[in-house]
Amino acid sequence: MLYYLTKRLGLSAVVVGLVVLVLFSLLYFIPGDPATIALGPRATEEAIARYAEKMHLDEPVWRQFLIYFGNALTGDLGLDVFSDRPVTAIIMERIGFTLALVGAGMGWAMLLGIPLGCLAAVKSNSWIDHITGVLSVGTIAIPSFLVSIWALLIFAVHLRWLPAIGAGEPGNIGDQLSHLILPAFAIGLSWVGYLARMVRASMLEVMGENYIRSAQAFGLQPRRVIFGYALRVAILPTITLIGMGFGGMISSTVFAEIIFARPGIGKLIFDAVMARNFPIVQGAVLVATGLYIFVVLFSDILIAWFDPRVRESL
Repeated sequence: MLYYLTKRLGLSAVVVGLVVLVLFSLLYFIPGDPATIALGPRATEEAIARYAEKMHLDEPVWRQFLIYFGNALTGDLGLDVFSDRPVTAIIMERIGFTLALVGAGMGWAMLLGIPLGCLAAVKSNSWIDHITGVLSVGTIAIPSFLVSIWALLIFAVHLRWLPAIGAGEPGNIGDQLSHLILPAFAIGLSWVGYLARMVRASMLEVMGENYIRSAQAFGLQPRRVIFGYALRVAILPTITLIGMGFGGMISSTVFAEIIFARPGIGKLIFDAVMARNFPIVQGAVLVATGLYIFVVLFSDILIAWFDPRVRESL
């Protein structure tokens, strides 16, 4: 287990290092001087020189990378071009909204997708299985941004059941939850289909195992066989999918946060790209990538912890 954990941590560190290198290099792939690109064509020479000195742009490129990488390891992601505030502080103000949205989206997708997949496997080749399959494929095929637009038009504009934009009044939990429903529905709908198909396939494989047939032959209650034995094993591959789903939802939040005007990391990246605020873009993308790697690593550790077959193979 220790070897597996060390190996996964090492691979995660390599990926993070490569991401930092790519993010740092992007600024130099764009034609023109980085300081002029960041400040705009109307910036004075004095402002460009001051910005270049503050961002260490007058240093050699290899030294700039070492400074940026060292600062990133300590949590220093640079300064905002316009407000001169630390990028880390700005991201920390927004990250809670994104994590709440991702958690709500994956949460309701799990509550619906896992039981649907289990029911489809138990009722294999029945009308319930066929309907579940059609609904699963249909939800997977619909892009999250399209769901966001139609949810906004139907439930917020036409029916006026839910608020349209914003994240709710600070301190008012009920208002914040009501503002969370539509974007969470939009980003979680496709994952209902993914989870249902994965659980169904895993359940069908597990239900054919000898120990499940033995439990059924001994006359155990079907509910105990399904939930006490089959689902406990079939859910293990789904843990990896859920981990990847959390990471994938972070990218999906960009569209949802723009459409619903939520102050999360996705909207922060979009606004920074439009304003050419590269320190914000680099820092926010690095944090989002770090979250994705952490969640996937955590899901891999859970698999190794709960599955004896994985532990024995280490």
